Amino acid sequence: MYEEQQAAESHGPLAGFTVGVTAARRADELGALLQRRGAAVLHAPALRIVPLSDDSELLAATKDLIDQAPDVVVATTAIGFRGWVEAAEGWGLGDALLDRLREVELLARGPKVKGSIRAAGLTEDWSPSSESMAEVLDRLLEEGVEGRRIAIQLHGEPLPGFVEALRAGGAEVVGVPVYRWMPPEDIGPVDRLLDAAVSRGLDALTFTSAPAAASLLSRAEDRSLLPELLAALNHDVLPACVGPVTAVPLQARGVETVSPERFRLGPLVQLLCQELPGRARALPIAGHRVEIRGHAVLVDGGLRPVPPAGMSLLRALSRRPGWVVSRAELLRALPGAGRDEHAVETAMARLRTALGAPKLIQTVVKRGYRLALDPAADAKYSDV
Repeated sequence: MYEEQQAAESHGPLAGFTVGVTAARRADELGALLQRRGAAVLHAPALRIVPLSDDSELLAATKDLIDQAPDVVVATTAIGFRGWVEAAEGWGLGDALLDRLREVELLARGPKVKGSIRAAGLTEDWSPSSESMAEVLDRLLEEGVEGRRIAIQLHGEPLPGFVEALRAGGAEVVGVPVYRWMPPEDIGPVDRLLDAAVSRGLDALTFTSAPAAASLLSRAEDRSLLPELLAALNHDVLPACVGPVTAVPLQARGVETVSPERFRLGPLVQLLCQELPGRARALPIAGHRVEIRGHAVLVDGGLRPVPPAGMSLLRALSRRPGWVVSRAELLRALPGAGRDEHAVETAMARLRTALGAPKLIQTVVKRGYRLALDPAADAKYSDV
């Protein structure tokens, strides 16, 4: 057993799984973390970011804050704050912006933002230990916001209730749109990602921003695929979000998501390393331990890639392990197989070859096929 575990770990905890990545920013980093742990990665940026220097709204907001000083500035993301300062420098307003920020109460949402603030030669007045905008809001409301001018560096994601609560308290709120999310110029990769999710060609779909989640849902709706996508995310494809704000568009559609305790890419990948193997089905078959993953099978810890048709047959057999499944039922499980049951025999032969242990699947003459479930497991699965 120890040798089997070692063999499985040598392939990485995500070996045999396919993970979709919707991120536009830091996608390479996330993809590399997943691949390092054995996953196959399908990347389709659901959004693109408009360059800061091209954003007239940011220029207007920057001039407004320089001309009329705010009382408080809330910096929400490191990349956004850096981009704001760099854009201001490009417009010849860098020194004026930094001088203005030295005069105000400067709040930083988390340690990365603090680093960007200090790199610009500034010092934050306060930062929440939770890295939560909710804690920032609590502090502002406790201080009292009536009559105060508060500037918030927006970061492309919704801030549910944040701005409304400040305005209800009497504050003047100025949004600083540091970068803007737009649909991708090439929609093809997004459509392929959607098709893979709907067809269960993905085991998990990752989201690192709420706009990306909203954009993918919107594209699915445009293609009349939204019900199928929601069904996939609720049953077969694990939706993994980097944090609770990112999950809002999905949860609004009734999709249950998972998120790490720390809202970072590393913990997100570690969460997948726990969740996906835990969802894989492991069965004792013909004296072997067989674990069925997304596009591969672990046989006694050895990774065995399986063609899509073979995986369809194997999943159909594993739904009732040890029971005979007819050729007609297996034919229906094959994507695009038509009516010729010979397609089942061909796919079954390839499946057995891929598994490297032909006796895992038994032929039951004139009836169909069954997984050769070990006798000791028969009682456990007899009522499945």
